[in-house]
Amino acid sequence: MSFPPDVSAPIADRRPVVTRVHGVDLVDDYGWLRAADWQEVMRDPTSLDAAIRTHLDAENAHAVAMMAGTEDLQARLFEEMKGRIKQDDSSVPAKDGPFAYAVRHVTGGQHPLHVRTPRDGGGEEILLDGDARAAGKAYFRLSGVVHSPDHGKIAWGADENGSEYFTLRVRDLGTGADLDDVVEATGGEAVWTAASDAFFYVRLDDAHRPSKVFLHRLGTPATDDHLIYEEADPGFFVGLGKTLSGRFVVISIHDHETSEVHLIPAEAPTTPPSCVAPRITAEEYDVEHAGETFYVLTNHGGAEDFQIMTAPVAAPGRENWRPWVEHVPGRLILSHSALAGHHVRLERVEGLPRIVVRRFADGAEHAIAFDEEAYSLGLSTGFEFETTEIRFTYSSMTTPARVHDYDMETRARVLRKEQEVPSGHDPAAYVTRRIFAPTADGETVPVSILHRRDTALDGSAPALLYGYGSYGITIPAAFSTTALSLVDRGFVHAIAHVRGGKDKGFRWYAQGRREHKTNTFDDFVAAAEGLIAEGYTSAGRIVAQGGSAGGMLMGAVANRAGELFAGIVAEVPFVDVLATMLDATLPLTPPEWPEWGDPIEDEAAFRTILSYSPYDNVAAKPYPPILALAGLTDPRVTYWEPAKWVAKLRATGTGDAPVLLKTNMDAGHGGAAGRFDRLKEVALVQAFALRATGLEGEATAEPVSAGTLADATVSG
Repeated sequence: MSFPPDVSAPIADRRPVVTRVHGVDLVDDYGWLRAADWQEVMRDPTSLDAAIRTHLDAENAHAVAMMAGTEDLQARLFEEMKGRIKQDDSSVPAKDGPFAYAVRHVTGGQHPLHVRTPRDGGGEEILLDGDARAAGKAYFRLSGVVHSPDHGKIAWGADENGSEYFTLRVRDLGTGADLDDVVEATGGEAVWTAASDAFFYVRLDDAHRPSKVFLHRLGTPATDDHLIYEEADPGFFVGLGKTLSGRFVVISIHDHETSEVHLIPAEAPTTPPSCVAPRITAEEYDVEHAGETFYVLTNHGGAEDFQIMTAPVAAPGRENWRPWVEHVPGRLILSHSALAGHHVRLERVEGLPRIVVRRFADGAEHAIAFDEEAYSLGLSTGFEFETTEIRFTYSSMTTPARVHDYDMETRARVLRKEQEVPSGHDPAAYVTRRIFAPTADGETVPVSILHRRDTALDGSAPALLYGYGSYGITIPAAFSTTALSLVDRGFVHAIAHVRGGKDKGFRWYAQGRREHKTNTFDDFVAAAEGLIAEGYTSAGRIVAQGGSAGGMLMGAVANRAGELFAGIVAEVPFVDVLATMLDATLPLTPPEWPEWGDPIEDEAAFRTILSYSPYDNVAAKPYPPILALAGLTDPRVTYWEPAKWVAKLRATGTGDAPVLLKTNMDAGHGGAAGRFDRLKEVALVQAFALRATGLEGEATAEPVSAGTLADATVSG
């Protein structure tokens, strides 16, 4: 079954406004969809202008009508995905002093419970019940549940409308009662002082920018909180953390290419912050601590793929930085941590991650690596500094996540948890591969692939191709319980590791931003063509998917190569790039200029963005079916971007393919917060993909039994 005739689509009023920039007249017919009081809408969604709400409601009703007939399919998809989740799942407890802390869910529960158990024996203690706090709320999301150093309290944050304004509270773990301390409009994280009698937090301003660090002393009103640091440059965000040693509170100031670190002794929280090294444009660094030494991960000195330097705690300025882990081109150091006796780093070589451990005493180091063609690797150093143990999580597109504890001295691995798939999963029934798709400019784009072993690779299979390609973010080739619903119906599931991410080192990122941004779009098209050339699928059988900046990618490829795709899913899509980057009053705009360019001051950047901005390049041409998803209180990609884009596509595009907009009126950037509510949104996306490829009537294929594949091997 295909989509029904699109005869009832809402038609947004055209109210053209012309703005002249760098000698170019920009005409925006649908700017009225941006609420004049959008800041208030973020805090109180009920304040949305009635005309805008009426239009969004009409779009939602239209999306439901166009997906009519898939209700049973969506319900089946939801139950399948829910059936792959261990409902009473829990994390592996992380040790800290007298307790081990964990997060778990209960059967039927949407939100986590934060718990702990005594290390010397005893029953579990529930610290915070997310389901109880969420009861009766349309949206609820926990953040920053952090226990105090004395283990007597937790600070915890909650967002109740999706706008990412978190309210912080403090719970006395002796009584189980929340104290009177309430701090609003924060980023959601708290960092405790060493004495456990106060915590630091970041406050968001009226433009939703994290710009100020405050110290809150327990038992005092938030209005009396002490301002510790204020960032005056609107192009920078402020973040908070603490070294694993517990000695320093870390204030991180950053945009997308420049950073600066300030430190405060955790035992002397009113000490003025001291700057490690003043910011230099396009230079990044972060700091870890052990003994009397700082370990600085940085691209200082032209180290494109980063190096690690040492600096004395007493004099940490750049003039005292000394090489410790040398820069090696093509080996991208992603993150690092310092423990009492070891330094550990996560790096990527040839697109694949590995962990490297180095002993402080003698400098000896060794790597932890894996053999599959495509996999995901995560590193955790937990809460404790005086330990030889770290934790890593490994998965691949066929292999569910496995959590290991690893002793850095003995090199012994202990499997602590293997992700359970209650409905059953046989890795041998699936194949994971990585191909390299050639581009017109001589590069090759890695593409991670998952499919059933019995899927015919003769070009007839449909494919879902996912892409992101911004901010240096790498999409891992990790196990996904949701992807299996499409794969078991014959889909090839693929991830295009396009430029703009750091999949092939920092150079890969640099070649996909600012004046080189169009490489991201060309790479995605090359990945689609590579799948076709290798026989995995064919033109018109591919559904493209991306979210946020990846949604911008979706808008760009719809304009550039829509004929390749059976459908396009754009989740919270950043599609009105030019208008957003021209508006310095929006919360994310100034910090985003290093990523996209500043079209206000730089005419060349203006013309580059104008050349690809999806909203500005909608043309009178046929488009494939498009599903756009938005969140009313989204502070990252504001709801009016997809709303304007859909209105223009519908008014300008030719052909009869449907263009659908589904706005979650109770959520923001991440969609529904509950783990099962989110699956309903995924089910809608997958039903759209199945309908777009004519497979909505296909039942789920039964997993191939392990016995019939005893002699088979999974590629990689």
